[in-house]
Amino acid sequence: MLTKSDIEDLKSHALNVRRNIVQTVHDAKSGHPGGSLSGADILTVLYEKCLNIPADWSDNPDFATRDRFILSKGHASPLLYSILAEHGMFDKAELSTFRKLRSRLQGHPTIGYLPGIEASTGSLGQGLALGCGIAIGLKIDKNPANVVVYMGDGELQEGSCWEAFMQGAHRNLNNLIAIIDRNKLQIDGSTETVMALGNVADKIRSFEWDVAEIDGHNIEEIYNTIEIAKKSEKPFAIVANTTKGKGISFMENQAGWHGKAPNDDQLAQALKELQ
Repeated sequence: MLTKSDIEDLKSHALNVRRNIVQTVHDAKSGHPGGSLSGADILTVLYEKCLNIPADWSDNPDFATRDRFILSKGHASPLLYSILAEHGMFDKAELSTFRKLRSRLQGHPTIGYLPGIEASTGSLGQGLALGCGIAIGLKIDKNPANVVVYMGDGELQEGSCWEAFMQGAHRNLNNLIAIIDRNKLQIDGSTETVMALGNVADKIRSFEWDVAEIDGHNIEEIYNTIEIAKKSEKPFAIVANTTKGKGISFMENQAGWHGKAPNDDQLAQALKELQ
């Protein structure tokens, strides 16, 4: 259970992550701020309170039993890199190299370059299937680790996602948690205009998963739901209702900020709002 102090600390931590995101994308003059900002609260809670992911990474004696995190929506790499830097996996100064030549911080997460990256991602619709495979392997090895796959709602328009939901239930992968960033926007506009998803929670529930729908910006609700998911006897999906561009007035609920960098004036305004 989180204390009031825990909640305030996590809110402050998430603000740092959001500042990192907009600064990082601005410095690179490219990147995806909107869907990165929408997940800052969720990933902050995950890494700081819910998952066993060591900051010293492979040097940790319990490395083999670490929880696995997969960023299926790999274009939100500014979010993951900001989280990993805040988690102590590399110096925050390195965020300024994002998307630059020979940087370890590629535009999409790439395994082998940076501690904390479990898989190369970015081809949408593949992350949950990858998570199923890892979860099956962990069960074969009798490894107690959990696998968390963070997905965009737009990628649920890919049929491979639903094959993976079937596989998760068929294999009874109760060590698998899918978190869907339900910000209702994708690069071309509203998800419901591009290809309507309808009631995502009911759809996933019909695939025999346990499902919870939450406010993806409520720290306590995020924490409590993840802790329930870790104890579930079935694979568990969390449909997190979020705001794309959360925390920055001119980015919130604007599909145009899916993949665009702020200019100098916009950065100054964003950082002022994120105090």
